[in-house]
Amino acid sequence: MGCDNARMRILVVEDDAGIAGGLAASLRQAGYAVDEADNGRDAHFLGDTETFDAVVLDRMLPDGFDGLKILQALRGMGNTTPVLVLSALSTTDERVRCLKAGCDDYLTKPFAFSELHARLEA
Repeated sequence: MGCDNARMRILVVEDDAGIAGGLAASLRQAGYAVDEADNGRDAHFLGDTETFDAVVLDRMLPDGFDGLKILQALRGMGNTTPVLVLSALSTTDERVRCLKAGCDDYLTKPFAFSELHARLEA
């Protein structure tokens, strides 16, 4: 029952240090290997040069290279890594926009770590 998290490498892209720290700690405690980026440029670089089993991607980032642009760039390069978008933007239009851009799942903030873990396992 469950998946073997120790083999899964997750990229967490989140500019809020508190959320990023809690998320990374929670994922590591669950057995995932976690890399972190706190801005769009670093996230794009890591997504382009490293291999991940999943990406947890904040929708709004501070450097003008937001989550939607990162997602579109990854998909444009043929990168099919599953992407779960985290966002304070909770409208249906925003969720649909990200899904059409290629995200695999969308979770609004605030969120429960247990739900995020379940979505990653799925």
